[in-house]
Amino acid sequence: MSEQGAVQSADDHVVLGKLTSPYGVKGWLKVYSYTGPMEGILDYPEWVLRRGDRLERRRLLQGRRHGKGLVARLEGCESREAAEALAGVEILLPKAELPALEAGELYWHQLEGLRVVTREGAVLGRIDSLFETGANDVMVVKGALEEGALDARERLLPYLPGEVILEVDLEGGVITVDWDPEF
Repeated sequence: MSEQGAVQSADDHVVLGKLTSPYGVKGWLKVYSYTGPMEGILDYPEWVLRRGDRLERRRLLQGRRHGKGLVARLEGCESREAAEALAGVEILLPKAELPALEAGELYWHQLEGLRVVTREGAVLGRIDSLFETGANDVMVVKGALEEGALDARERLLPYLPGEVILEVDLEGGVITVDWDPEF
């Protein structure tokens, strides 16, 4: 990929989606979006593309819903061959460009990697990822990721503040939960 502009490290970014495959012959690409709603990814006029360790900036020229997915055309991508070269590339956004949240709201990337501890002090593991179920978000907690965890199990905990989630300490890197480790 060619350099379109200087970019900070990947740690300063959050993954918004992925370019999956070419669409047509004029440089358009199919986009898999991790944003909610799906079209939210099109609100950002410039994307950072990551392939391996390489990062580059590309302006979003056009984007729209197409069927059940999205398609987009990026700066410097004028042909099917150019689009093929971008297939499989992740779409990032600098964390500093994320919209401000209301008090008490968090982005998923802020929760990933937090140590999960029960109110009794038992260490369940670390949050590996999150996913939506429709009713609520679910945290994937892996014991194998945290030294001192009760076991190496993977647990699925609902993200329900005030019920399961008792406290989120971002600075301390810990989330305290009301959860039976045997469940």
